[in-house]
Amino acid sequence: MDFRFTREEEVFRQTIRDFLQQELPPWWEGIEALGTDEGWAFYRSFVRKMGAKGWLNMHWPKEYGGMSATPMQQLIFTEEMAYHCAPAQIDLGPWVGSTIIVHGSDEQKRKYLPGIATGEAEWCIGYSEPGAGSDLAAIQTRAVEDGDEYVINGQKIFTSLAHRADYCWLAVRTDPDAPKHRGISMFVVDMRTPGITVRPLIDMAGLHTFNEVFFDDVRVPRENMVGDKN
Repeated sequence: MDFRFTREEEVFRQTIRDFLQQELPPWWEGIEALGTDEGWAFYRSFVRKMGAKGWLNMHWPKEYGGMSATPMQQLIFTEEMAYHCAPAQIDLGPWVGSTIIVHGSDEQKRKYLPGIATGEAEWCIGYSEPGAGSDLAAIQTRAVEDGDEYVINGQKIFTSLAHRADYCWLAVRTDPDAPKHRGISMFVVDMRTPGITVRPLIDMAGLHTFNEVFFDDVRVPRENMVGDKN
């Protein structure tokens, strides 16, 4: 068995190295810089440049903005990004997008995937709650059906970059009588929706990346639910 990279794979690695050496500024020291305005501005520009190359979600099919990359190409990309401490998408947009590809409606794919693939849209993850941490079986944020909408009430905590995000990938309880690990649904929530309040949580280094997020009678269209109810 030959464990060497192919010539095409080595060319791909060099392409990534050249890009990172050209684009990463001398002051960039890793993800901590995202807590500053300068770091955030650089990150947004950098991510969009990667999106233009199809690198943000390279494992996605080409029709969704990826490059149908092989597992080895994904490994090479991850290695080079880590070696150079380069900022990949830290808002978990690729995670959200991959889920929408599998479980989302055609309309959700048309609406959300392009912004994730190009790096134009920023996402935050609404999982952790006070008293629950990241134990999704313990979440209390509720979504109650009201006609063609759901009304959401509750609180999330340690929500990374919620103050920068366009959308929240939100886990809520839609059946309070179901066993704790059931009765949970996923929604895409526009962060500009009335009733959402974001409060900063400043970390020990004095940087603002985490937040508390409050949902007070936030009305979300039924079509924003991803996958089946509960």
